[in-house]
Amino acid sequence: MRNLRSVTVIIMIALMMTACLNDETKNGSDGEDPNGEATYYPFTGEKAEGDASNRAVAVMISNQKQARPQTGLSKADIVFEMLTEGNITRFMALFQSSKPEVVGPVRSAREYFFTLADYYDAMYIFSGAADPVADKLHARDMDYIEGAKYDDDGLLFVREPFRKAPHNLYLQYDGIAEVAKSKDFRTTAEYEPMKFLKEGEDLPEDREYMDGTYAKVELFGDKPIIEFEYDDNTKMYTRTQDGEQMVELESEKPVEMSNVFIVQADHEEIDKEGRRAIDVDGGGSAVLLQQGQAQEVTWENQHGRIVPVKDGEVMPFVPGQTWIVFAQNDSESNGKEQITIGK
Repeated sequence: MRNLRSVTVIIMIALMMTACLNDETKNGSDGEDPNGEATYYPFTGEKAEGDASNRAVAVMISNQKQARPQTGLSKADIVFEMLTEGNITRFMALFQSSKPEVVGPVRSAREYFFTLADYYDAMYIFSGAADPVADKLHARDMDYIEGAKYDDDGLLFVREPFRKAPHNLYLQYDGIAEVAKSKDFRTTAEYEPMKFLKEGEDLPEDREYMDGTYAKVELFGDKPIIEFEYDDNTKMYTRTQDGEQMVELESEKPVEMSNVFIVQADHEEIDKEGRRAIDVDGGGSAVLLQQGQAQEVTWENQHGRIVPVKDGEVMPFVPGQTWIVFAQNDSESNGKEQITIGK
């Protein structure tokens, strides 16, 4: 009887170990947890194909004419577009669900960008910064990689000959892990997921919508003119600036996004070079475009995330990429309309 019990216990242990191995294999292959529930990327709401715990990386990307078309923007989870000096915007692309081979051209830091990177618990990657900006970044308790220290090293950055400096510095994404390890930065993170519709789910019908198939943002009430247009076939938006559609450099395919979130925030010039301070905390008026529909909402910074709110409720994003444009408040745009929704 004792031998029979021993055999029974051994069989039960073997079955439990086999079940655990099967669950671990399943988790690594199709993004399901040991309970059989799908896991989703926190910043896109899309089903994870494998481990979804890699840490986000936020990269500064130039948007000057000499830097277009850019590389890697189509792979970003979220793109923040904000003014730098004059009427030039710059991008900060947040990558977590995918790791593009190359990203760029990489440009210099701004305080409001690295503040957002810190809020989203992302490693911040940039190339250069004015002394006052660098001082504020160095004093901040956050993980960052300064491209100027790795300029054209072949591991993390390459300067490409087909463009002139400073518009030719490209991040080699695979090099991030080695540099992060040398700096003792975390490369994994547990993120609270943002609010998303379920994949394939339509927007609720019991809301007030406007025509959201087109939007135009005229910063300064003039230029740059940024346009977003919805394609009913792909169910995605594309971006155009001053009549030029945004595409990936190598493939020439349009950069597509599921959500366009246009927020208005306080902007203030802070020095003679025209550098700005932009409020990323205070909230304000906003427009959210999804699935060809537009809603007037407000934006709030909730626990470091820029989210759309209506009637006190956070509105869900559609799974996929989100493009967030920070426009000026109406009082700062010389009395001209900045945002046009619908043609």
